[in-house]
Amino acid sequence: MNILAIGDVVGTPGCDFLRKHLPRLKKQYDIDLCIVNGENSADGNGITPGSATHILTSGADVITTGNHVFRRREIYDYLDETPHVLRPANYPDGAPGSGYYIVDTGRVQVCVVSIMGTVYLDALANPFMVMDEILGKVGNAIVVVDFHAEATSEKKALGFYLDGRVAAVYGTHTHVQTADEQILPRGTGYMTDIGMTGPALSVLGVDPQLAVKRFVTKMPVKFLNATGPSALNGVVLCIDDKTKLVNSINKVKVE
Repeated sequence: MNILAIGDVVGTPGCDFLRKHLPRLKKQYDIDLCIVNGENSADGNGITPGSATHILTSGADVITTGNHVFRRREIYDYLDETPHVLRPANYPDGAPGSGYYIVDTGRVQVCVVSIMGTVYLDALANPFMVMDEILGKVGNAIVVVDFHAEATSEKKALGFYLDGRVAAVYGTHTHVQTADEQILPRGTGYMTDIGMTGPALSVLGVDPQLAVKRFVTKMPVKFLNATGPSALNGVVLCIDDKTKLVNSINKVKVE
């Protein structure tokens, strides 16, 4: 089966660009399942029911998130009511929503996991141990992991930790598409960061002048989305239904 994963969608520009190009990409790559990271899809940060609905109606099957998922209180009930919109699995019990979702495609079951790193981010439960717990619950499903993390070392380490036990581990959060897509020794597809969908001439989606001002002055600055042309980043995973491991992993970029 073919799975398309799309990197962090940023604000209205990212949502609009996704809607414009996702149907064609799904057809081009004969996609069976589409996963989109939507934690920055609302203007001003976070995710709202409106931005999540926009992503789903654009063609996504599952939405993953990250450290901004709870920035907007209006998403709390929506996460409980919409199981295919995920928050990171290593938040404490009682947090709204769920950290993984099993999609039944008819031919196979696919478990999509959203999980967050703890290096330079919130002190959540250990993602390595949480993944062990999840894998003990999902049976023979194909498992695909969106690891929303800051440190490249933590991302790569989780990839090796899960090598041979999941189909793929790909990173989100840093918004910069890396060039290290690979198949690890035991058959797991890996990529450190699949990138961002949103304003191309930006600092992680933010107006460059505002980002520069923050670094130069060290004073608080209200970030706004950049304007101008957008780009879409992601990865296509070709997965063997029998082995539940990848046959190929290829990055995608649309400008």
